[in-house]
Amino acid sequence: MSAKLQTFTGENWQKEVLGSDQPVLVDFWAEWCKPCLAMVPDLESVAEAYAGRVRVGKLNVEEHGQVAEQYGIQAMPTLLVFKGGKVAEQRVGKMSRDAIVKFLDPLL
Repeated sequence: MSAKLQTFTGENWQKEVLGSDQPVLVDFWAEWCKPCLAMVPDLESVAEAYAGRVRVGKLNVEEHGQVAEQYGIQAMPTLLVFKGGKVAEQRVGKMSRDAIVKFLDPLL
């Protein structure tokens, strides 16, 4: 995984996502999910373009299933945007960079 993308875990979830003073885009993914892997370059590009304004990262549902379960994640990839510790918006399925930007911009 790229240094541009943060790795969210059950252990750092409270601090890094819910406690963030910036909006946080979280990609819920799994290693076996081909669309999840295909989306990494687009997420890296968004992370770079929005550096300092939005935190972008991934949570592996196989390793941190309790977090995915808490948010009712049943399909991957699922993108959630958190603002002030709450889910502001959600999308399911592979998204292009442009689609991610269109999804994210109105929330900023």
